[in-house]
Amino acid sequence: MHTDTERCVRAVQSKDARFDGWFYTAVLTTGIYCRPSCPAVPPKPAHMVFHPSAAACQQAGFRACKRCRPDTSPGSPEWNVRADLVARAMRLIADGVVDREGVTGLAARLGYSTRQIERQVRAELGAGPLALARAQRARTARLLVETTDLPMADIAFAAGFSSVRTFNDTVREVFALSPSELRTRAPRHAASGTPGVITLRLPFRAPLHPDNLFGHLAATAVPGVEEWRDGAYRRTLRLPYGHGIVALAPRPGHIACRLALSDPRDLTVAISRCRRLLDLDADPVAVDEQLRADPALTPLVDKAPGRRVPRTVDEAEFAVRAVLGQQVSTAAARTHAARLVTAHGTPVDDPEGGLTHLFPTPDELAALDPDALAMPRTRRTTLTTLVRRLADGELRLGADSDWPETRAALLALPGFGPWTADVIAMRALGDPDAFLPTDLGVRRAADALGLPSTPSALTTRAAAWRPWRAYAVQYLWATDSHPINVLPA
Repeated sequence: MHTDTERCVRAVQSKDARFDGWFYTAVLTTGIYCRPSCPAVPPKPAHMVFHPSAAACQQAGFRACKRCRPDTSPGSPEWNVRADLVARAMRLIADGVVDREGVTGLAARLGYSTRQIERQVRAELGAGPLALARAQRARTARLLVETTDLPMADIAFAAGFSSVRTFNDTVREVFALSPSELRTRAPRHAASGTPGVITLRLPFRAPLHPDNLFGHLAATAVPGVEEWRDGAYRRTLRLPYGHGIVALAPRPGHIACRLALSDPRDLTVAISRCRRLLDLDADPVAVDEQLRADPALTPLVDKAPGRRVPRTVDEAEFAVRAVLGQQVSTAAARTHAARLVTAHGTPVDDPEGGLTHLFPTPDELAALDPDALAMPRTRRTTLTTLVRRLADGELRLGADSDWPETRAALLALPGFGPWTADVIAMRALGDPDAFLPTDLGVRRAADALGLPSTPSALTTRAAAWRPWRAYAVQYLWATDSHPINVLPA
């Protein structure tokens, strides 16, 4: 979008928050860059240039605006819609792969040369993977400076910097303030009152309807791994350097997030996965506009605009749970999952009580005894085959997954039909166009709305909803009185 100067100028002059994260405005006369909705008086069009990323602005010599804080904008929704090389690379960069494995590791995961990755990412975002990762480290450093009492040296290494000097220089360059000045300027209420707990706000594009989003997570919560407590969804997180516990609660204009991490280096990854879990980088205006064009869906969208797709923090975990949920009730699926957690999960300490384990990895589940599973033999075979393929690396599920290829690989597994493959594509892989025409809840809702209820006919009708059919499923599911559609008290 940043190449459409006229459209960008209109967005800036109208202070349209819908475009925050889509592009950034760099002001030639002041040397700062802002989000489109910056409350400051808009500069003259001749003084504005537009960039596709904060990293591109920083590479061009601009510093972040202290008023609108463009580094805290929601992420671009484009990376969650596309499945091409650049989109997959951006999802991996957000997950901290460049910081942990370098650009060579990023390229290896994607199956391309480092030169190809550099060229394609730079062409779209105006900055290479290293610059994008650097901008992300700066955001993480700012969060730690403003929301914790950690010493600056600890923050430098936790944010991913190789030295305190590099940390200081980057913060000054990006924010035009020293780390100490950032901490001094931070609002007094920003710091958490609990030692070791980081409190922050996760922004999103309005509107956001939280009922089915949090309702789904709470209704399907696996005991010991997830729970709903005091108006917040809590769960354990398995992270690259350790583990964490997060509490997420819907608030007007943001999601309140409390993170307790065993290693602060995991902050960036934890935030990225929480945003992905709640689908916070979606563009609800674009989604709802497309779905509202169908008269059958118009009342559903108008009643509760801004529905999100509840996703996951661990793709392999969700795939295992999808198999456990085949042809059984939500309660039965939770029971099966809880037994696996108790038998094979890694214990963790939760100061607040309630959460006891990390969900077991495929490697940990590879040793399970099929005869100990209280389910039909065919489903045992499906589960053990899935776990084995995940453990030995034959099947990879992650932010970098190619959606069509992964779906085909899932369908090749014994016991995997279209419903299981598509629900994994929708909620684990993040495909916004995944569709469940055979799902009983979808078919019942379609019949009640006068839509075709047979899978083939409904798929044909749903072509008009593309590329947002996964969101259409959320609106169709919401017509039922199932607990997944109700925000818990």
